Amino acid sequence: MGSQSVKAIDTEAQRKEFTKQLLHDIEALATMIETDDFEKGIQRIGAEQEMCIVDPFYRPSFNALEILDEINDPHFTTELGLFNMEANLDPLELEGNCFSQLENDLTDLLAKAHAASEKIENNKIVLAGILPTFKRSDLIFENMTPHQRYRTLNDILKKIKGNDFKLRIRGVDELILHHESILFEACNTSFQVHLQIGLDDIIDKYNWSQAIAGPVLSVMTNAPMLLGKELWSETRIALFQQSVDQRNTSHLLREQKPRVSFGTDWIRNSILDVFTDDITRYKALVTTDFEGNSVDDLANGIKPKLKALNLHNGTLYKWNRVCYGVAKNVAHLRIENRYIPAGPSIKDEIANALFWVGVMQGMPDNYKNIWEKMDFKDARGNFIKAARTGIDSYFNWFGKGMSAKELALEVLIPMAKKGLKKSNVSDVDIVYYLGIITQRIKNNITGSKWQIRSSRKLKETISAEETNILLTYNLHKNQLQNIPVHQWELATSSANEETHSHNKMYKVMTKEVYVVNEDDLVSLIEKIMDWKNIHHLPVVNVDNKIVGIISATNLAANTQPDAFVKDIMSSDVIVGYPEMTVEEAEKQMTANNVACLPILDNDYLVGIFTKNDLLKIQNN
Repeated sequence: MGSQSVKAIDTEAQRKEFTKQLLHDIEALATMIETDDFEKGIQRIGAEQEMCIVDPFYRPSFNALEILDEINDPHFTTELGLFNMEANLDPLELEGNCFSQLENDLTDLLAKAHAASEKIENNKIVLAGILPTFKRSDLIFENMTPHQRYRTLNDILKKIKGNDFKLRIRGVDELILHHESILFEACNTSFQVHLQIGLDDIIDKYNWSQAIAGPVLSVMTNAPMLLGKELWSETRIALFQQSVDQRNTSHLLREQKPRVSFGTDWIRNSILDVFTDDITRYKALVTTDFEGNSVDDLANGIKPKLKALNLHNGTLYKWNRVCYGVAKNVAHLRIENRYIPAGPSIKDEIANALFWVGVMQGMPDNYKNIWEKMDFKDARGNFIKAARTGIDSYFNWFGKGMSAKELALEVLIPMAKKGLKKSNVSDVDIVYYLGIITQRIKNNITGSKWQIRSSRKLKETISAEETNILLTYNLHKNQLQNIPVHQWELATSSANEETHSHNKMYKVMTKEVYVVNEDDLVSLIEKIMDWKNIHHLPVVNVDNKIVGIISATNLAANTQPDAFVKDIMSSDVIVGYPEMTVEEAEKQMTANNVACLPILDNDYLVGIFTKNDLLKIQNN
């Protein structure tokens, strides 16, 4: 999907042409595999850094296009949301001080991003698996990057699913909501790492990447929350799958795979099976313009781009993905790790990359033909466990039960050290970056644990919204100092005044809101108000949309013993929104002669503000 010129497949002619191109690509790739027509004797690493953009109050900013214009560097590109950007790092040979060089390159690119963002409304760059300050109102269609490839994919998936976009994630808390587009996927930001692999090793190494995914992920989680809810240790895994899941009920009954998946089995015969399986299982969604075909290109001595195959591959989102590329008419294969989160710091990201590459390179020979030694469901189960519980996970590792910490310290870190030495990576890089992983484990701290511990501590004294802002402020502060997360102090509420705007509804509204249904009996409502000592209740319909307010005044005026709420409620509902100031709320309540304001965020009821709340503020 890297091309900007994609379009939906709407006609039979488009589908026929794309299918022909796809089959040409498979034929050309099969020929190249048969003749081993790929680069040999060298391995490279590469990376893609996704990042969040925030405003001076650490809330999402939608200035990506303006900041990209200011940066004016081809390393940078757009992402799905206007609150995100991506930087693509130049590939490096896997040898010597390549990882410390990767850190220097990434530091330089992020310095450009920081400088440019400051010039655009004093914006800032934050690395976070999921930005703590997201709200529902940020994740609307209007905040999607206005490029054809994003709008096209969104329109296609919406056409397939109808209005059935929904999220349901259960962790410590539970998040259930419906949404209108794939933009929730843009909440996820990652540090994607690429490792070039020779054809002779690609099958075993791809299977190995699947086997180690859970244990590797467990020590680097950094996305424990979404919309203020404590969910999975790496919530990105569940969020990504659900936010771009095109399956409706009928698809689910046929057990169709989601487009975000871990996979279903080991690869046994040829790496070509990865691509042919995807073509078999997934309908092509998009196409583009083609000139010639890959079979003819190969016959003429030109390494084909496999444009159709790569385009189809770009609409599928595997956590470990086999990629084909061409540079200077030389083809190569690589494995892309897509589950490493962005942050918590640049040093943490480079340590994560080195750890994964090291374990990949250190694969013992006796783990070849892995299907003879490990059930694929163990690998997939380990991955889900890691996403849910992170460093506290317990894995089935080739028939032996091991904790995440034990497995990393006793098996994987020594294995990574051997693999890196075999690849001639410098001892300085190996000791330094594996030391970060080791200290993270010994101190029982990951980005996710830091966020959860900080959040719970802050919420003892300040609101949930202020907590999320201070989390983001501290993320930004520590990242600028490039301190690995095992050295971070927990976030405190003594941050600079720049971290929050004053007197906003989200800071002072009552968030524990009781609601009643329009078909409830008034006699029940009288009891609820008495039990909870409240004077106003929002009224919702069967779609959970607010349709009225019932108050003690309504109850006092009621003369019908068996009345329903809809018979006596006030239907003219005056509402507020979270960013509204206390002064604005007071004026609105006075002008409309109402005693309370339900607070809506993108049509969702998130709080209520009453005259009693206002009196408390004024008396303080």
